[in-house]
Amino acid sequence: MGSTVSASPTFTVRWDADDHASWDQIAASQPVAWQQDWAYGVAIAGRGGRVHRARVVSAGGATVALAQFTARRFGPLWVLLASRGPVWVAEAAGGVDPRAVLAALKATCPLPRPRFVAVSPDTGEGALPTGATRALTRVMSGYATVMLDLSMGPETLRRQLDGKWRNRLVAAEKSALVVEPGGTKPAQYRWLLEREDAQRKANGYAALPTGLVEGFQAAKPNRREGVMVLQARLNRQTVGAMLFLIHGQTATYHIGWQEEAGRDAGAHPLLLWQAMGQLVERGVRWLDLGGVDTGPGAGIARFKLGTGGQVLTLPGTFV
Repeated sequence: MGSTVSASPTFTVRWDADDHASWDQIAASQPVAWQQDWAYGVAIAGRGGRVHRARVVSAGGATVALAQFTARRFGPLWVLLASRGPVWVAEAAGGVDPRAVLAALKATCPLPRPRFVAVSPDTGEGALPTGATRALTRVMSGYATVMLDLSMGPETLRRQLDGKWRNRLVAAEKSALVVEPGGTKPAQYRWLLEREDAQRKANGYAALPTGLVEGFQAAKPNRREGVMVLQARLNRQTVGAMLFLIHGQTATYHIGWQEEAGRDAGAHPLLLWQAMGQLVERGVRWLDLGGVDTGPGAGIARFKLGTGGQVLTLPGTFV
């Protein structure tokens, strides 16, 4: 059962008192990271994790912020993290001190002490106001991601592409590549998750478990909305594919794979370009291309940056 804490004369914090529909109603109105989507929390809980959700409500009854925390226990210590959160509802935040909100979330968390409560807020629309973390301690630096505003339309999106990226796209459009939708049943895209696991092992990088994808999709009221898969075929052979996660008006580019023949033919530029149009048809406005790594992942970073999207450098993790 949820609880409500009167944290300040100007706002209250409601812990674990929401339902899926009411959470999504707020989260769908602005760009929200996958990690703050309700279904992500369900997927984490389905793998044995613990999730707590907070809604901050102003004295007038308007939602000021949402924060989804995942929790892990290390001996007696609970560690909670709101990854890419809290989500700040700017139009309702007048008169509410964001620093007081962060302090209240830490103080009212419904887990026993000792506990370590951290936030890693976004930047840009839907992020905490500037200076909100000033009284907190940064324990980890942030990373950069690339965000595309799909509402600017195909002509503007195409015009902002890097010249080499655009040339690759034009060549791919003239090639024998054919882009087809992939199935949205887990059994129809599980092969791509397996390819991703193999890529991680071969290249030595870690990421969130691929099994979260199926749990995320299963938690969506309409499972077709949670996952979109596109695959590129050349001479009837699948040579590349991409998987996107859809949450509200935001989508996340989650997995990409291609064979050498697909790379030579420009499968990934063609897949991503066509994905932009199909996401718009599904009501998606923002596409989060994910982190850019100028080290071992420099090639992937150049691919994402070549779209001309806005680079958002996250401020870091704070306690």
